[in-house]
Amino acid sequence: MSAAGHTAVDGLDLTALERYFDEYVPEFRGRLTAEPLQGGRSNLTYLVTDGRKRWVLRRPPLGGLTPSAHDMRREYRMVAALADSDVPVARAVTFADAEVLGVPFAVVEYVDGTVIRTVEQLHALRDSDITRCAYGLVDVLARLHAVDPDAVGLTGFGRPQGYLTRQVQRWYDQWQRVRTRELGDMELLHKRLATACPAESGASIVHGDYRIDNTILDPADPGTIRAVVDWEMATLGDPLADLGLHLVYADPSFAPVLSGSAASTSERLPAAADLAQRYAEASGRDLGELGFYLSLGYFKIAVIAEGIHARFQQGLTRGTGFDTVGQAVAPLTAAGLRALSHQEPL
Repeated sequence: MSAAGHTAVDGLDLTALERYFDEYVPEFRGRLTAEPLQGGRSNLTYLVTDGRKRWVLRRPPLGGLTPSAHDMRREYRMVAALADSDVPVARAVTFADAEVLGVPFAVVEYVDGTVIRTVEQLHALRDSDITRCAYGLVDVLARLHAVDPDAVGLTGFGRPQGYLTRQVQRWYDQWQRVRTRELGDMELLHKRLATACPAESGASIVHGDYRIDNTILDPADPGTIRAVVDWEMATLGDPLADLGLHLVYADPSFAPVLSGSAASTSERLPAAADLAQRYAEASGRDLGELGFYLSLGYFKIAVIAEGIHARFQQGLTRGTGFDTVGQAVAPLTAAGLRALSHQEPL
C-alpha cells in the first residue's frame, strides 16, 4: 500500500493523479483505483476508475529507449482532432506534462467493447464475422486516409513530403539505438529500401500501427469498429505505409511479438490480396508499388520488436510474453527482403 492507502500500481502515483483529476477532470468523484490493461506494448496503458466512471490513461514505458515513438502529446492531439470525424476514437479528456507523474500522460474516456488480441479469441467468431471484421478494419483505414488534416486542425502535424525517405532513415536510426546484436539482413534491408524508395503515393493522416488489436469492436457486431486506439506513432505521411504495415501483420513471423498468438496472423482472415483490393476500391488509390510498402512494414516492426526485446533484456518490461519477442526480428527482416524483391506475391 502507498502512504495514502492506495494499492501500489507500477508506473502511477495515484495520490498525485487524484489531485490532478480533481482539478482537471470535471466528472471525477472520490478515490481512484487503477490496473494495467493488456496491450500497449510500447506505451503503458491503464484502466482508471473512481467507481463511477472509467478512463484510460496512457504514459510512456519505463526506461523507454526511443522517445520519439512515445510522444504522448502527439497521441492526444490526434485523438482530440478526430473526435468529430468519420473515424471512431475515444473521447479525449486531458493531457498533462511531466509535472504530475514525472512523465507526460494522456487520458481518454473508456470505450466499452471487444479487443481481439489472440488467434483463439478471433476463432471464437463465425467465419462470416471474421471476414466482416477484416473488411471493416480496411474500410475504417480508408476513411482515416480520406480525412483532410487541415479541416480537423492538424496543419503542420507532420511533413508529408519526403515521408518515405525519412521513415527508412528513422527506423534505421532506431535500430542503431536499440539493437542487441549484429544482423546482416537488417543492414541489407535498410540499404535496399533507401535505394528503392518511390515518390509518395499521396499525403494523409497515418496511424502508424494499424492492426486488429489496436481497435475496439462492437461486441454485438464485430464488423463495427467502436474506436481506433494507440495513436502514438500517428503523423501526416504516405497512406500506403499504413496499408503495407497492416498487411504484413498477417505474417506468422509477427506472432512472437504478441506472445505467439497474434490475431492478425490467423489463416481464417481474408487473404492479403483481397484486403488490398478492398482498400483500393474504398480509397481509389493505386497499389502498383505495394511491394515497397510491405517491405517498409517488415522493416519497421522488426525494429520495434528489437526495441521491445532490448527493454526485456534490461528488465524494463511489465507483464508476460516478452521473452519471445526477440525471436521475431530475423524472420521479419528476411521477409522484408523477399517483399522488396517481389518474391512474395499477395
